[in-house]
Amino acid sequence: MSEFEFDIQQEKTDYDSLWAEILQELETTISAVSFDVFIKTMRPLTIKDEKLVLVCETNANKAVIVKNYQEQIDAAIAKIYPHLSSLIITSNEKDEFINKPEEFLDTAPKAIEQPVSSSFNPKYTFDTFVVGKSNQFVYAAARAVTENTGNSYNPLFIYGGVGLGKTHIMHAVGNYITSKHPELKVLYVTAERFMNELIDSIRSGNKDRNITVNFRNRYRNIDILMVDDIQFIANKTSTQEEFFHTFNDLHNKGKQIIISSDRPPREINPLEERLRSRFEWGLIADIQLPDFETRLAILQKKALLQNYNISDDVLAFIAEQNDTNVRVLEENLTRVYFHAKLFEEPLTVELAAKVLKESPGEANETLSIDAIIDTCCRYYRVTREDLFGKRKNKEIVYPRQMCIYLITEILSVPLATIGQIFGGRDHTTIMYARDKIANELQNNPHIKTACQDLRNLIYKK
Repeated sequence: MSEFEFDIQQEKTDYDSLWAEILQELETTISAVSFDVFIKTMRPLTIKDEKLVLVCETNANKAVIVKNYQEQIDAAIAKIYPHLSSLIITSNEKDEFINKPEEFLDTAPKAIEQPVSSSFNPKYTFDTFVVGKSNQFVYAAARAVTENTGNSYNPLFIYGGVGLGKTHIMHAVGNYITSKHPELKVLYVTAERFMNELIDSIRSGNKDRNITVNFRNRYRNIDILMVDDIQFIANKTSTQEEFFHTFNDLHNKGKQIIISSDRPPREINPLEERLRSRFEWGLIADIQLPDFETRLAILQKKALLQNYNISDDVLAFIAEQNDTNVRVLEENLTRVYFHAKLFEEPLTVELAAKVLKESPGEANETLSIDAIIDTCCRYYRVTREDLFGKRKNKEIVYPRQMCIYLITEILSVPLATIGQIFGGRDHTTIMYARDKIANELQNNPHIKTACQDLRNLIYKK
């Protein structure tokens, strides 16, 4: 399949299309009545001082929105354009903006250029990265890059299995550099996003050549480029071609390039040989499976950061249950801790054994992704096409998120694999769906009941 056969994101040719994308995000987090009355009735006017100016109908509406929903609006905007926020005004105030078009209004719609520097997860730092024998080489290389960008290990190619800390170490580099050197322009993207933006620029570039130019400027006028999951560009000829020229341009300027993958360059196939050789120009560092001591240290650090009151005996037991995926290891800790809290049971080794009895490894023999998907479809009366598609109304989004949550809870399946099953979604989208249901289970008895019903049906099947 050609990369141009993938779903194409809606062309962002004006502020309305940007707002439509943000509305889709907000519709899943705000009640239907509030969404229809307060959010959906607003209209985008312009962008000024890195703020999307939104016009609401009345002063009363503005007061309600600013008080109750502005944080959610800003969060939705930040997911798409990390350095934008919102400015809520009323229709009576918009003349102040309309009368000064030379300052911040475009004379014709065009693609909204995304900001250069990326936002990084503040939890992913060098301090929170637990160093052991399995990852000390990668850690040392990443620290060296932050001290001498563009000169030490360029490119830095990091590879390792799912859930071992590749994304954490890349965000740690980003957090460190943006903190110590705010003047540097740092861009972090997934390879999938790079490809999607390239496709958008090609499609839109047929109408406006500036859009293609803006795409190349975005990726080439920076100091540090970090690309996650580079294996995604295998078998995508046009994306490889564009990335080759982007790589050359940055490397020739002495700019730092950091790449991550689930496999070393020689195992990414099919990949143009000229790209493969460039990936091997600098330093290739792998993250290996963590030994018991490292796994225990990771759990101890997680418990400390989350203020979990849990004994080393229980942590040691959890550490023994999984040696292939740090993310699953941390999820097991969270599952055990919250089970004890929810049902007010003593947090013992026996309880941990009980909670993890139905953990991924044992369930794989009798359960499958198809079984979980089929059960969710019947329970919620939706189709597979609904779950895998792009529709974002609540009647579809909630079953989709619950299905994703159950797959991650019951089966040991990489997030990237789940993302491909669910319509080619990025692994961060899968993480968001999983975490959203996990959080709601703590506070919403209806969701807790539905989740238990589904688990019973799945295991009964």
